[in-house]
Amino acid sequence: MDIITFGDELLRQKAQKIEKISAETAETANKMLEILVRDKGVGVAGPQIGYMKRIFVTCIADDMPRVFINPSILETSHNTVKFEEGCLSVPGVYAQVTRSESIKVQAWNEKGRPFTLEASGLLARVILHEYDHLEGVLFVDHLPEKKREKIIEKYEKNKKK
Repeated sequence: MDIITFGDELLRQKAQKIEKISAETAETANKMLEILVRDKGVGVAGPQIGYMKRIFVTCIADDMPRVFINPSILETSHNTVKFEEGCLSVPGVYAQVTRSESIKVQAWNEKGRPFTLEASGLLARVILHEYDHLEGVLFVDHLPEKKREKIIEKYEKNKKK
């Protein structure tokens, strides 16, 4: 499985609900976690690998690997934080993105068990970033238009190299 990169139409489509969590779903989640390790990422969503289902995985240094299936963001804090983000689907490009400092998310794990998680800091940011992928939104969409254009231009230059 390879990461789909900026410009591919799949990244702009909304992912579909997973109707039944099965062994195949768990296998896909494990492959996604392997991709994170291989590509040195902190999160990857189904659409980034061409799997148009509502699933993403996270693995950040201070936390265990997590699988989120059919997630819903229940709450976001009013407090926001600006932090540099990048994306495996927009390699080599980084920008300051403002996101909620903390969130509450509900999802199912790869075993089909529901859970609710309150997260803050980097984990909250990664969850929001990956959730955006399920909605067809990229981190560059959170930037002011001129900044977004510069970032996309930089990406295109890097891609040609």
